[in-house]
Amino acid sequence: MSFLCKAIMYYICTLILEKSMNTEEVEKKKINKMALLIMAVVVLLLLIGGALYYIFHQKQQMKELQQTYVLDKESMEDDLNEISLQYEGVKFKVSNDSLLNLLSTEQAKVQRLQEEIRTVKATNTKEINRLKKELATLRKIMRNFVIQIDSLNRANAKLTVEKNDAVKKYQQASSTASSLQKEKDKLTERVTLASRLDATGISVTPVNSRGKLAKNIKKMEQFVVSFRIAKNVTAQVGEKIIFVRIMKPDDDVLMKSRANTFSFEGKEINYSMKKLIEYSGEEVDVTMYWNIEEFLSPGTYRVDIFADGNLIGRKSFALEK
Repeated sequence: MSFLCKAIMYYICTLILEKSMNTEEVEKKKINKMALLIMAVVVLLLLIGGALYYIFHQKQQMKELQQTYVLDKESMEDDLNEISLQYEGVKFKVSNDSLLNLLSTEQAKVQRLQEEIRTVKATNTKEINRLKKELATLRKIMRNFVIQIDSLNRANAKLTVEKNDAVKKYQQASSTASSLQKEKDKLTERVTLASRLDATGISVTPVNSRGKLAKNIKKMEQFVVSFRIAKNVTAQVGEKIIFVRIMKPDDDVLMKSRANTFSFEGKEINYSMKKLIEYSGEEVDVTMYWNIEEFLSPGTYRVDIFADGNLIGRKSFALEK
């Protein structure tokens, strides 16, 4: 533009000087000046064209750059959505509270960055570049979490297998111990049963006052209860208390006192009579006497014999009028 102004000023000055020149020289100078003016205009047009081309080219570049940033922004939004979903998926695989809190904190950072990307302008190149760097950091953190969680899951899977193996071994050992205990209990039970005393040859004889057999209830003065403690080499030897219960037809026990009790199967029950014997493992004859002092009714009576807390014999007998 300054060049054009100078050319115009020069042209005006030369017009003023032309009056003092002759006509031929003036014409010649006019032609030269016109040529210079045309050249100046051509140069000016070239400069203006170049300037317009440069401006157009710059605008085109800016438009392409803006489109690139728009695409970058959309790509970052997609990446952040994917990372957020990954965090959500990873949280389902984690049961550790501390790790869950850490994952939630990092997921909150992703959500904050998502909001920033949604609000930032695509033309703000400085902010776009900053967000790109932050996104790259979040990706790296996410990868580290995935690696750590996969490692923990593999370790947990290994521990689970080892635990299951240990549980199986424990169950097998428990089963074996249980089987051994059952066998032991069976043997103990067999030994207990084998060592239990046994009353055989039980007889109950009602007698009168002369010691003779009495068939009439009214004449009965005494019950003579006789039996044998069978031979048993596995039984514990020593003193034994033999308890006898005489049961009436209504299952009431004949007894002299309600204080006469002994333990049987965790309960205290009444007995009719008892006797202390010395048992050496060999067969022992036992005879016990019950003096009849109560009213007896006809019917079926029963004698139960106990020793060492066990019922060792039972005999039923009938009384008639």
